[in-house]
Amino acid sequence: MSDVPAKPVLLTGASGALGRVMARDLAAAGWRLRLTDIAPFPDPLPPGARFTRADLGDGVAVLRLAEGCGAVLHFGGVSVERPFEEVIGPNIRGLHHVYEAARREGARVVFASSNHAVGFHERAASIAASDPFLPDGYYGLSKAYGELMGRMYWMKHGVESVFLRIGSCLPEPVNARMLATYLSYADLVRLVSRAVLAPRVGACVVWGASANQAMTWWRDDDRATIGWAPQDSADRFAGQLQGKVSGDPVEERYMGGAFCSIDYSRTEPPTK
Repeated sequence: MSDVPAKPVLLTGASGALGRVMARDLAAAGWRLRLTDIAPFPDPLPPGARFTRADLGDGVAVLRLAEGCGAVLHFGGVSVERPFEEVIGPNIRGLHHVYEAARREGARVVFASSNHAVGFHERAASIAASDPFLPDGYYGLSKAYGELMGRMYWMKHGVESVFLRIGSCLPEPVNARMLATYLSYADLVRLVSRAVLAPRVGACVVWGASANQAMTWWRDDDRATIGWAPQDSADRFAGQLQGKVSGDPVEERYMGGAFCSIDYSRTEPPTK
């Protein structure tokens, strides 16, 4: 199997931190990329790529960008916890435009979901990809909704999706929580590549975390379906980060970390 898709690939959110990494590395591997974002692309344009500035809320623009594409890497939208009115446009309506474009083109969607779709599971637990959503805010709620939309488009229209529940994708981990949730840039690029190139995926979920020894929270996903295994690890940072915690009992109790504490108003933890 070739390591280069036969058709161009559309990347939304191309001007963000993860989008820039993917644009650089996938273009270097010979992929033909169509890049888009509401913000200008801040780097020199990679070889074989073209950039179009567009708003995910513009359904016609999204349809045009996806013409002839075999896959959409959907990394666009609000990427942190924000008020509902700021999330609903790009993360809900924009997502619908992406799936409509994918349906028309017969394209696969690789959706940047998030650990925040399950953020209110307790860290003492070990959860499978099939366990219930417990979003930790409006951002996480939009990611849970995105996975559900993808499943509906698979059942109703046969649009394939790989949902990447990304942990903490940064140059390196910065606190004790990330010893579990860290996903290296290189593992991300390999994960996205396999999500696009795997022969058949249906609608499947993969936990986006590197091979971290502390990663005991997440298990039983569909990585075998796409043929991906992480190669990097946060373990070499354990000595310097083991005790680097927030002191916030809500943040430290739940998988979603600091997102769980935003606007948290309970006076006692929820019971089962």
